[in-house]
Amino acid sequence: MSTPLKISWLLASLTLAACGSDNTQTPNPSEDKTSAHAAVASESEVLAKPELGSFGIDLADQDTSIQPGDDFFRFANGHWLDTYELPADRSNYGSFNVLTDRSDERVRTIIDDLSSIEPAAGSLEKKISDYYLSYMDTETLNQRGIGPLQPTLSALAEIDTQEELSAAFGRAQIDNTATPFSFGVGADRSDPDQYQLGLRVGGFGLPDRDYYLEDTEKFLEIRAEYVTHIATVLEFANIENAQSKAEAILNLETQIAEHTWPRADRRKRDLTYNPMNYDDFVAEYPGFDWDTFFAAGGIQDLEDLNVSYPSAMAPIIQLVQDLPVDDWTSYMTYRFIVGSASVLSEEIDKESFHFYSTVLNDVPEQRQRWERGVARVGGMGSLGEAIGQVYVERHFPESAKQQMDRLVGNLSTALAQSIAELEWMGEETKIEAGLKLESFRPKIAYPDKWRDFSEVELSRDDLFANAQVLRDFNYQDEISRLGTTTDRDEWFMTPQTVNAYYNSSFNEIVFPAGILQAPFFDPAADPAVNYGGIGAVIGHEMGHGFDDQGSKSDSLGVQRNWWTEEDRANFDALTSALAAQYDQFEPVPGYFVDGNFTLGENIGDLGGLSLAYRAYKISLGGKEAPVIEGYTGDQRFFLSWAQVWQRKHREGALIQRLTSDPHSPAEFRVNGVVRNFEEWYEAFDITPENELYLPPEARVRIW
Repeated sequence: MSTPLKISWLLASLTLAACGSDNTQTPNPSEDKTSAHAAVASESEVLAKPELGSFGIDLADQDTSIQPGDDFFRFANGHWLDTYELPADRSNYGSFNVLTDRSDERVRTIIDDLSSIEPAAGSLEKKISDYYLSYMDTETLNQRGIGPLQPTLSALAEIDTQEELSAAFGRAQIDNTATPFSFGVGADRSDPDQYQLGLRVGGFGLPDRDYYLEDTEKFLEIRAEYVTHIATVLEFANIENAQSKAEAILNLETQIAEHTWPRADRRKRDLTYNPMNYDDFVAEYPGFDWDTFFAAGGIQDLEDLNVSYPSAMAPIIQLVQDLPVDDWTSYMTYRFIVGSASVLSEEIDKESFHFYSTVLNDVPEQRQRWERGVARVGGMGSLGEAIGQVYVERHFPESAKQQMDRLVGNLSTALAQSIAELEWMGEETKIEAGLKLESFRPKIAYPDKWRDFSEVELSRDDLFANAQVLRDFNYQDEISRLGTTTDRDEWFMTPQTVNAYYNSSFNEIVFPAGILQAPFFDPAADPAVNYGGIGAVIGHEMGHGFDDQGSKSDSLGVQRNWWTEEDRANFDALTSALAAQYDQFEPVPGYFVDGNFTLGENIGDLGGLSLAYRAYKISLGGKEAPVIEGYTGDQRFFLSWAQVWQRKHREGALIQRLTSDPHSPAEFRVNGVVRNFEEWYEAFDITPENELYLPPEARVRIW
């Protein structure tokens, strides 16, 4: 049984302060008139009137000089795009960031409240406070410099045999170093009630293989900067011949990249599920000491595992054999230092920021230290669930959860109707699809049981040790699951997270409290706005159960083919046409959207909006929606979708997104979707003369 966070006394004594904190502006240097929906209303005001505009959309953000059919994204957001200046500490900014900033401010208040008193020894309150204060104590961090790393650095320097190297690779996730072979524990795709170990290859420091293998001017510059950066990091530890070692590390990682699967293939569930008996695995992939590797990681008596990228295994094993051990220890040393930079001195931390944020993403300034501290303490792999208990008590009304239940119900009805009416899917497959829909499990706002942190012991004056304690705690929790039954009540996001997800193994859709705010969800907003916002997000996550990869798992979460050959062929024809549409989008000159890599998310967007529209019509009960400020219900619905994806990027960050993020850039999550909707054409009188126009036969509608 999880131990609850005992803070009822604190909540009772801080009711007025909690209400006051909601009036705090987001931590953004721009005023609310120039930030993406930056005005933060109090909770009492939200209940009285919509947070944005008169009905839930900020019409001041529009550029009505743009025809909706030429660029719907700019029609809805153009004034904001033209006038909003990205803060110096951001790679991008938009609706998600506004809510994340608000969440961070609330979490900061919670932490400050806990730090204003002296919590009882061993309490969760004290653990939260101590971890945060140890992060904020830069004087101590600067005094210690790289000192906390010395024991592990010395151990890495002593490695000189293949056996010792295998053991070091096995401990990489414990020691926070690096390895070309990594593993994790998750639900077995053929038996979701059981956990299974999955083995992957990879381990390079740049965002994707393209950064090593493509010779664009941008990537050539980044590789040169990378070598300089690696040398600088090694010099913090007084590593000799830092420049030559940096060049060797780039060479090593480039060779890993050469054998790494293309990003579109890495997301294909049928290619990445290759379960094997452990003895067969060892025989299939000789030349590496797997027993030593797993034993060093605390894995004993392993019976079976899944090999994610089988064709890459033998070449990487050969690479481990061929390259000098010193190259591998240099690689691990660099990654250990840079991976620990955020819990070390400001000098080391700033060098890590310089390369990974300024060079890669064009971000000139770091975020304020308190913001980074909140992210560290409040994250999923940290004490985020403990803080989340306070967060939902203060900031999430149960009435919102009930309204979400109704929205989810209407979206489920919409999907059932859609499945029944599909012309491209036969009855046999429809029966299976219906079973999958019926077994969807929605999770809303926060978990029913909370994680137990009683074993975690943290200190107010040792940030590095605190980070290691939590890493060990999470690692031991993960590997201890092998051989046990999966926990279907577990959440993989904190309540304060501004996001949502679908878990195919459990066939569940999850919506944390953090995303249940305007512009996504506002209890006081016009229904068209909520359906175009959170309704489409709900539909998006439902759609992941039926996208090109999620559709490979059945109602029980078992990965198997439940389609007839004809229906799968029809589905593949539709999704191929959608991928081809997105392949044409060029957000940065010379850099295109990868339609196959982003296909699952694009299907989610397209299907989600389709289901949300149908659910909106269901909610009207046959009545006509009113016209508000000159906009019909359908127009408000589509404008809400466009408002949700309001976002600006720095060019470097956008390029990185194109190579490593399966989501399309915001502009195309709007324009790439609506141009496939007949209802959008009718709502805004779109004609063949408009730039986004697609002839009816070229439009894709899946669900």
